[in-house]
Amino acid sequence: MLGVLVTVLAVGTSVLSSLYVFAAETYVPHSEQLDVTWRPALGLLAALTAGVLLCWRHSRPAVVTGVAVVPPVVFVADALAALISLAALTAHRRDRVGWLGVAAVFVATTVGVAHDAHRHADVSVIKIIFGADGVPFVVVVLVAALLTAIPAALGTHRGTKRELARHTQAERALQAEMARKDERSRIAREMHDVLGHRLSLLSLHAGALEVMAPQESDRAAEVARTVRTTARQSLEDLRQVIGVLKDGRGFGSQTPDRPRRYGPPGLTDLPTLIGNTREAGLPVNVTVLVDNAGEAPETLATTAYRVVQESLTNVLKHAPSTTVDVTVRGGPGVGLTVEIGNPLPESAPAEAPIGSGSGLAGLAERVAQLEGTISYGPTEQGRFAVKAWLPWEQGGDAGGVRAG
Repeated sequence: MLGVLVTVLAVGTSVLSSLYVFAAETYVPHSEQLDVTWRPALGLLAALTAGVLLCWRHSRPAVVTGVAVVPPVVFVADALAALISLAALTAHRRDRVGWLGVAAVFVATTVGVAHDAHRHADVSVIKIIFGADGVPFVVVVLVAALLTAIPAALGTHRGTKRELARHTQAERALQAEMARKDERSRIAREMHDVLGHRLSLLSLHAGALEVMAPQESDRAAEVARTVRTTARQSLEDLRQVIGVLKDGRGFGSQTPDRPRRYGPPGLTDLPTLIGNTREAGLPVNVTVLVDNAGEAPETLATTAYRVVQESLTNVLKHAPSTTVDVTVRGGPGVGLTVEIGNPLPESAPAEAPIGSGSGLAGLAERVAQLEGTISYGPTEQGRFAVKAWLPWEQGGDAGGVRAG
């Protein structure tokens, strides 16, 4: 609505200015008659046309400006339509076309002001302002430059604000896309970490069941129960991941129709993780020396848990017959150190493990987000070691937790 009102005001002002210039140009002193000739008449028609074209100054700024500079240059008319269209031109174009438009409007305005300076003092605007004794050409040029600079500056300012708003919108869209990409990466890591370990346990139990079934029915039944439990836990983990994909809720979050079952795993969940791994038949020696383990920041505790979980998963895949040593130590102010090591297997597993190889890379991303460090690979002692350090800011009372 405001744009329509501004356009109506611009067209109306231009038409009134054109009528005034026509009357001033055909003015005869001390007479009620007008000396109408062909040049002012054609100038009036051209100026009125340019004034009407101001309705399209924003959609066709170059065309409207080009038409608006013709009446004051070729005929005798005002340059107000050219000045108004110049504001729209510089708002949309700040290239060569824009600068050519500024130059053309300046010439048209100079011609229009010069014509006004040669009219009778009774109808000359510039003589009314500067006096009737005559206006120097330098004053004409300066007035024309000032009249041209005002709409050019206003248009440039408006165009710059529009571009800044466009760039800001594009930057926000890019940030949103980056956030979505980070979220997809987070979900992929969670799917790998949560499901990879349980499915590795499931595969190991299934293999044991296949071997034991003919000889030990009681042991086979126990392994079958473990397989069933692990499968049920895997399905629950999968539901958690699907919940994140569907509605963006966090892992283990609570909804009105589905009560919370568990939150993100942390340091206090390590005994359960170690116990499940031991039940799968993998010997694990574990030492946990952590101050205020239950008060560790959630992201820190979850990352430490994932480091241990992914390391045990890799051992189950690549070296299921070895013994794993797990050490977690630290506390507030000193950070948390997580070390997992196992002897390198003498031979490769009979069945090649399936995996994308992104587990350790995902751990590196997790640790990097906390500004920690991680290293992994074979050592000179014939072991495969994973060592991570996570920063833990000082806070809380000291209280030791030891597990083995």
